[in-house]
Amino acid sequence: MKAEQQLLESFLDTIWAERGLSENTLQSYRYDLTLLAKHLEKMHSGLQAAKREEILNFLATQVQAGRSPRSLSRYLSGFRQFYQWLLREGRIQKDPSALIDSPKLGRGLPKALSEQQVEALLEAPDTESPLGLRDRTMLELMYATGLRVSELISLQVINLGINQGVVRVTGKGGKERLVPLGEEALSWLQRYLQDSRPEILQGADCRRVFVTNRKSGMTRQAFWYAIRKYAVIAGISQNVSPHMLRHSFATHLLNHGADLRVVQLLLGHSDLSTTQIYTHIAREGLKQLHREHHPRG
Repeated sequence: MKAEQQLLESFLDTIWAERGLSENTLQSYRYDLTLLAKHLEKMHSGLQAAKREEILNFLATQVQAGRSPRSLSRYLSGFRQFYQWLLREGRIQKDPSALIDSPKLGRGLPKALSEQQVEALLEAPDTESPLGLRDRTMLELMYATGLRVSELISLQVINLGINQGVVRVTGKGGKERLVPLGEEALSWLQRYLQDSRPEILQGADCRRVFVTNRKSGMTRQAFWYAIRKYAVIAGISQNVSPHMLRHSFATHLLNHGADLRVVQLLLGHSDLSTTQIYTHIAREGLKQLHREHHPRG
């Protein structure tokens, strides 16, 4: 093990001189490679003699120990640096880490608001004003449906199935899906369409559901600004975004017992098509699930 340690320190000295790495990075390399060396010793092998299968075996033990994909990726990064150095030094003929794929690191999901925070956010707009009523309706609709902000602002009046209680949404890749509104959101939408929208448009023609004083459709930037303003009014310290409301929709449905597959359908994830919606879930079934599981269904 002493020879292994000397080899490791020689590697660390070299990369420190060549790349000026921080002490924290060097310590991470030292710790990870020492961990690998101890594992290899149990397998009657060593750092310089290690084979691909032995490194894979080490990684498998780390998975069993509960290490995260990020930790495994860090291990591999250090191992590759080490074995590339051995290769350049002529100490080995083949890099045993070269054909090992790094684990895919998924993007972290945004945090969901609590149901109490959502209620406070929904109550924040002044619904006595036309624009406040519009904003309340947009928030209600987004939380009731989990629409993306781009889908929400691009909704056209023709997309609304008021009598059926659904909206037809065109998502990514031009794929369409039907999403139930829920009674609460439907009530606010009807009130907005009857009272607020005509007052904002003042006789102007616009196909978009949600409009501005400029007699045109609501923009993504304007809605971002509005939702952050209402978060402050609601006393929410988090940096609230429209996507956080979408994530809250999904999280709260799951918390109330909704099936994950159905939530994926409602969200319109890219691997789901309109055909699958009609094949797996009937319109009435979606509406019933929404009534049973959504906090404001």
